[in-house]
Amino acid sequence: MKRFSQITSQTLIIGVDIAKFKHVARAQDYRGMEFGSPCYFDNTKSGVHLFLEWIYKLKKEQTMEKVIVGMEPTGQAKPSSFTERK
Repeated sequence: MKRFSQITSQTLIIGVDIAKFKHVARAQDYRGMEFGSPCYFDNTKSGVHLFLEWIYKLKKEQTMEKVIVGMEPTGQAKPSSFTERK
């Protein structure tokens, strides 16, 4: 249960659906309350940069201390298609 104990009221939870060319991310708190609009970003360095800026902005706006990002491939996309772009 250590994974769940890492999520507190000060944790911004980001879920990302990974596709081959374009990804979409949503943010929420530990209760499932969504923050902001979804972030749509390309599978490029500039797209990942946009995604990170979106996270930092939401973290500051919501005064969160931690961020947890979970990623799930959609369709035939492989999880590595996102991580290879770091």
